[in-house]
Amino acid sequence: MPQALRCATLLMSTYLEFRLWIKFFNLKSSTERTQERLVEKPKSKIQNCMRYSPISRFRGTLLGALLGESLATGGKIKSQSYLDLGRMAVLGTESLIALGRLDLDDWIGRQQQESLHLAATDDISIKIILATLPVTLFFHENPIKLRQNLLHVLKIWEDDPVVRDGTLAVGYAISLALTEKLNPLTLIPQIISFLGETPTSIPKKLLRVQNLLGQGAALSRAQAEFAREEKLSNTIAMAFYCFLSTLEDFRLAVLRATHNRNFKVEDATPLSLQPISAITGALSGAYNGTGGIPVNWQVLLLQRNSSLWGLTSFSQMLKLIDTFVAVWSGVYNFALHSSELTEEGAEALLAVYAAPRVIRSR
Repeated sequence: MPQALRCATLLMSTYLEFRLWIKFFNLKSSTERTQERLVEKPKSKIQNCMRYSPISRFRGTLLGALLGESLATGGKIKSQSYLDLGRMAVLGTESLIALGRLDLDDWIGRQQQESLHLAATDDISIKIILATLPVTLFFHENPIKLRQNLLHVLKIWEDDPVVRDGTLAVGYAISLALTEKLNPLTLIPQIISFLGETPTSIPKKLLRVQNLLGQGAALSRAQAEFAREEKLSNTIAMAFYCFLSTLEDFRLAVLRATHNRNFKVEDATPLSLQPISAITGALSGAYNGTGGIPVNWQVLLLQRNSSLWGLTSFSQMLKLIDTFVAVWSGVYNFALHSSELTEEGAEALLAVYAAPRVIRSR
């Protein structure tokens, strides 16, 4: 009997010790999992933070286009039509600021007041993309509205399928950059999907760009591929090559785009470099923000005496862009609507409150 009791006591002791070890290991495992969650939580927050602010990317897009256009000609614009296109972009921005929406009649009316007219040339046709940049920026967060409004604003000008596809391609790439969704490995397939079925050669040319990038092709090879003919689709393809081949370097992307002038092509004209470098500047500026634009280049614009797209100074351009961002983000201008914000003629303005950390639609 005592022996049986001793065996039972030993078994019970072994069982209890086994339970204690299980409990210890479970507690340790639970603690480790909790620590892992605590470590991963800040990491996920960091990943969700934007690299650059919207205002930096808005500025980068428009200033990048302006710098690319200027550098391609050594700071001298040789055609009045190019000045008119830049001015059209400014007028479109002012129209969106004034109305808070796209209104073709208002946009056309502003152009007619300043007697802006375009010649029907290939160089001008491709630069219509620059005139639509304000629409791209204003509707960048919604791909459906972006497509609808870009197609709508193109009705102002000629109905060219290549210009249409080029505008959609550049606009969609900028929208992905502004929403932190641009992946260089998937960008071109995404653009082709966004374009849908089309009779133009732009999808084919963009796939060729992707192949060249995958092969690590040098600039000279890309130039030989796309610079033999002065086609609009080749201009767009070359701009995407310069942008994607130096994704994180605005300066190098624009310089590679302007380097085309040293490449001898039959029937090529210096003006053909303007759309390539301007589109490259817009794409790279949207992706890298104003922080990626060399300070000395920005200083050159600041010290420039001539007008910028019809504006008197660089400071005026920055002010216009900042106001544009404010309207896009939904900031209410009290000065313009003070009469609507008073109570029975009282002087004090009504206070407006919103829940924190909530982005409200316009």
